[in-house]
Amino acid sequence: MVNSNGIAIELSVKQGEPTLVPPAEETKRGLYFLSNLDQNIAVIVRTVYCFKSDGKGNKQAGEIIREALAKVLVHYYPLAGRLTFSSEGKLIVDCTGDGAVLVEAEANCTLGEIGDITKPDPVTLGKLVYDIPGAKNILEMPPLVAQVTKFKCGGFVLGLCMNHCMFDGLGAMEFVNSWGETARGLPLTVPPVLDRSILKARCPPKMAFSHDEFSEINDVSNTAELYQEEMLYRSFCFDPDKLEQLKLKAMKDGVLEKCTTFEVLSAFVWRARTKSLRLQPDQQTKLLFAVDGRSKFNPPLPKGYFGNGIVLTNSLCSAGQLLENPLSFTVELVQKAVKMVTDGYMRSAIDYFEVTRARPSLAATLLITTWSRLSFHITDFGWGEPLLSGPVSLPEKEVILFLSHGKERKSINVLLGLPASAMKVFEELMQI
Repeated sequence: MVNSNGIAIELSVKQGEPTLVPPAEETKRGLYFLSNLDQNIAVIVRTVYCFKSDGKGNKQAGEIIREALAKVLVHYYPLAGRLTFSSEGKLIVDCTGDGAVLVEAEANCTLGEIGDITKPDPVTLGKLVYDIPGAKNILEMPPLVAQVTKFKCGGFVLGLCMNHCMFDGLGAMEFVNSWGETARGLPLTVPPVLDRSILKARCPPKMAFSHDEFSEINDVSNTAELYQEEMLYRSFCFDPDKLEQLKLKAMKDGVLEKCTTFEVLSAFVWRARTKSLRLQPDQQTKLLFAVDGRSKFNPPLPKGYFGNGIVLTNSLCSAGQLLENPLSFTVELVQKAVKMVTDGYMRSAIDYFEVTRARPSLAATLLITTWSRLSFHITDFGWGEPLLSGPVSLPEKEVILFLSHGKERKSINVLLGLPASAMKVFEELMQI
């Protein structure tokens, strides 16, 4: 770890004993249904939120966050339960009321000495989240684990481990912000809607889209082993000027009438990554990304829906086609994938999992996850908004993360990992 002054600091964190934080009031017990959209993304997401002293110091940080957690779990009681499998072999929550796990810890340095957390650093930032010792799988991990680490400057870091099957990015954001509101003695701006049965599979399933269209998400033929070297992780910042340049470049040949920031940045990064990995021209490569389907459903999902309202869509293309054609060609591929997502597509995705239980393959795949529209940066437990917030690491080596950046949140940080030789080429291609 190197701090902002270029001085190497070895972060040491002394963790206290983990404790359970059950809901402050009696809550419903029994089994809690998870939809088919929740089943495909049962992975642990680790994030950190850094709060400065703000004159208050951090002496009461652990106690305030603990009490607020107990209160907010009354509204979000499934997070106090434990994951298990239903008789159908699906993930489901047993609402035991056991509670979330909370750990208080102390660091050996100031917040300013831990460096730039906008770049994933699993070794350093991993010390700021608590992992259940000996847990072999997600069934042995509570849906929510929190660690409050106090720093010598009076600031603190809240590190969270949350299971993605419990909610998507929007749902997680609403939960964390509700937790902060509770800590400040405020009512919840967006109370959770816990009923997930509105996303039950149809019986019998009605596939508006063919199985072939969904099978592309789960398989890519002619795959290659891409990651035999050591991985390097980098962050690339695209400011508004750079993003505008990309849009002008994509529309220069007159093929496109318009394109969004997400569409052009995804296309640009997909092409650059494909070229840097030196894929053979006939090698199939897949772009996979999540689309927020909350507004795509008819009727739309209710505000505050507690669960995953996203669905994966994809573009499939040979490396040769991707690199021989102009940027507008790749942007069109992304646009077609976005347009596919309708009410019929969403419900077919639910039914497809019901029939096949197939999960996405990441072979020869780039999976883009967009956090740039999520307002984690406004979370406030009484110490003001976080100085910094972000992921501890990328969940898979095939994943690229888009994060909003800068005071006005109009820049985008692109976080990714690549083999060392490929990263050098990728860095050159990022120079627009």
